[in-house]
Amino acid sequence: MSHVAHDLHAEFPNDGDILHDLKMSDQHFRTVSDRYHDINKEIHRIEAELEAASDDRSEELKKQRLLILDEVAAMISKAKAA
Repeated sequence: MSHVAHDLHAEFPNDGDILHDLKMSDQHFRTVSDRYHDINKEIHRIEAELEAASDDRSEELKKQRLLILDEVAAMISKAKAA
């Protein structure tokens, strides 16, 4: 179990410029990014034992985070292809 928050730049270390460009130009990406940040922050607080949550809640949040990461990866791929 890691107590380190995983921001998008840590998840996609070679795509920082693309992440920045998407955040500046794509409202949908900003919405997805903000949602990822909120979920990731909640997971971090649970793992650091600053916030209580059931195992089911924790697993659901992690599944949501993975779905968002898949969506971000697709957006990065699309931006690279453009």
